[in-house]
Amino acid sequence: MKICILSDSHDNIPLMVGAVKAAKEWGAEVVLHCGDVVAPSVLKKLQPLGLPVHVIHGNNTGDLYTMSRLAHEAGSLFHYHGQDGEILLAGRRIFIVHYPHYARAMACTGDWDLVCCGHDHRAKIEQVPNIKGGSTPVVDPGTVGGIGAPATYVLGDLTAMEFEIVTLPGGGPMTGN
Repeated sequence: MKICILSDSHDNIPLMVGAVKAAKEWGAEVVLHCGDVVAPSVLKKLQPLGLPVHVIHGNNTGDLYTMSRLAHEAGSLFHYHGQDGEILLAGRRIFIVHYPHYARAMACTGDWDLVCCGHDHRAKIEQVPNIKGGSTPVVDPGTVGGIGAPATYVLGDLTAMEFEIVTLPGGGPMTGN
């Protein structure tokens, strides 16, 4: 199963939609958003793309009530998990959270096949040693909104457990936010 991992969209609709469209063309079947959507209404722009979106709120929480309502609307493709989320996709246990230090701590447990995070706007893919003698991939897709850094997201293949950071064309860093 191929997935699209995003974070820190900060209401940048064109870049967020552009990333998800490109990921869908690549074959992504689901989107994981690791927080800082800000206004839940921007997620509605993803609905026509037809992909399920698992989302948490991050530290720029925006309107949590509306985020929850959006996820519960009839026909909604959004799954709002609150502060963090446990997701099972293609037999893989995935944990999403906004903060990198929390993500690395969860990876250390060895309970997850993949841990995804955001917050610092720096795209990074790392293997974190865990207490079960293996390692857990921690994926930070950076900021799809291009806030203070180039606009990036991650394409992932859960079958092969391979992940690639993608930079959006025209998604140079925005300042002043």
